[in-house]
Amino acid sequence: MAQEKVYPVYLIAGFLDSGKTTFINGILSDGFAAEDRTMLLCCEEGEVEYDRKLLRNVTVVTVDDPETLTPEFLEAERKKCQAVQIIVEYNGMWQIQDFYVNSMPSDWVLYQIIATAEGPTFETYTRNMASLMSEKLRSADMICINRCTDELCGALRQKNLRLLNRRADIYLEKESGESEDYMDGTVSAFDLDQPIIRISDEDYGLWYVEIMDNPQMYAGKTVVYRAIMCKPPQYGRYFTPGRFAMVCCAEDMTFLALACIGYDVSKIPERAWVEVTAEVSVEHWDPYEGDGPVLHVKSVIPCQKPAEEVVQM
Repeated sequence: MAQEKVYPVYLIAGFLDSGKTTFINGILSDGFAAEDRTMLLCCEEGEVEYDRKLLRNVTVVTVDDPETLTPEFLEAERKKCQAVQIIVEYNGMWQIQDFYVNSMPSDWVLYQIIATAEGPTFETYTRNMASLMSEKLRSADMICINRCTDELCGALRQKNLRLLNRRADIYLEKESGESEDYMDGTVSAFDLDQPIIRISDEDYGLWYVEIMDNPQMYAGKTVVYRAIMCKPPQYGRYFTPGRFAMVCCAEDMTFLALACIGYDVSKIPERAWVEVTAEVSVEHWDPYEGDGPVLHVKSVIPCQKPAEEVVQM
């Protein structure tokens, strides 16, 4: 049976003058539409224009009324230009959910949502248009905050946007054109001010990467998480409960585990699901080949396995 053709959609959302058009010009100049016919759906026109030299393989369709965005209209426009992929410059005052729930044809697939924001007006929009701003930031797979000074970068990290969206890649674009990764080792995806940091099953992979990359952030913190018991005999008094994770396919399966110590787990069966409560310390452990997170365990309790046993990375 032939596989159904699908058309990837890349949706760029943000308020007026947040850098949406500049972002689109950037990806087009990098060759995004060099080989594939592309439909560029423009729902908001700002001061910056599309670079005409980059539109050789791109058809621009302009819409200024959300009522126009029906599946029938969009599919007809796609067929006209024979596009195999779609970029959407979405109007900042429209709800994103309306587009991917009600407007997209059934064979259009939302591949990525990119949210753009302007650094100098970020606080104002967050305060005065909280609902619209929050929806864009929470929905995004990537967040780009433009025109940032060093002071703004520091202020945005203090707000800790990772608590709003743990999965998005966040970048701070400087006025000079340089880009900084929001995750510079000073910002956590979790609320570290809580007396007990509970790691949800779906966040285990994100937490594992963060604590391995920046264990000092967790020093002295108490964490609770669910994992599979593992007691490698070569590790002596250390045990290593963890989760299996899959990056892209079953062949890429790996076991993500942390060093645990200080609790008698002799009566807990290997591969049993357990809830671990522990205080994090940063210590040398030979398998780490240096310093890393060592969990001083306060309790290990048998528990039900999660609905999704394998972590998706």
